[in-house]
Amino acid sequence: MTHQLEIRDLHVSVGDKKILNGVNLIVPKGELHAIMGPNGNGKSTLAKVLIGDPEYTVESGEILLDGENILEMEPDERARKGLFLAFQYPVEIPGVTIANFLRLAMQARKAEGEEVGFMEFYQKLTHALEVLEWPESVVERYLNEGFSGGEKKRNEILQMLMLEPEYIIMDETDSGLDVDALKIVAKGVNSMRGENLGGLIITHYQRLLDYIVPDKVHVIVNGRVVESGGPELAKKLDTEGYDWVKELAGA
Repeated sequence: MTHQLEIRDLHVSVGDKKILNGVNLIVPKGELHAIMGPNGNGKSTLAKVLIGDPEYTVESGEILLDGENILEMEPDERARKGLFLAFQYPVEIPGVTIANFLRLAMQARKAEGEEVGFMEFYQKLTHALEVLEWPESVVERYLNEGFSGGEKKRNEILQMLMLEPEYIIMDETDSGLDVDALKIVAKGVNSMRGENLGGLIITHYQRLLDYIVPDKVHVIVNGRVVESGGPELAKKLDTEGYDWVKELAGA
């Protein structure tokens, strides 16, 4: 079996507007790739289509997770296959504590008849909170209710650490974060890196990639990947902007 996330000639629209125009991308397990590009060129659309947002219409193409086309799967099925999306704007869920949410989410990924043991849950939670430099009392708070932007993003990474997905999609997780919060988020992600994790980091700015150094960088313009390279490509975009890559794309 080929262990990778592969996007083949993906064309996507919303309403009567075409957004993705033939995206091709391969992310092997064990690598984190960054997606960059000007605003409004399809970065967040790609994240939402990967996770199965029904607002978007896939006109053609495939999304293969370890060789299996997931386009016909519901979002919860994709999650059970090991796909995780860290939202740009995490939602608040009053009345549901973080601890209960995490326990239910872990249980949902178990095979039928298996239970999440208390010690398994507690040990994993203790370790994750240590990585994120968060007190245990935080898990008694309601999910994201009254949280600052930085706390919401840290909570997304907590979920990631607890669920141990095989592929992560981070949609502008750095949006609105100060440097201290950015470092904590990066620490959580870097603690998971290794041969069992692949993923996409979608960002508009280089600064996140100073802390989570990607294996590769891809640039999306006009709904397709027009340039790929190493971490140095992100630095070039940071210093020179996107005009040169727009010219490359004929934009």
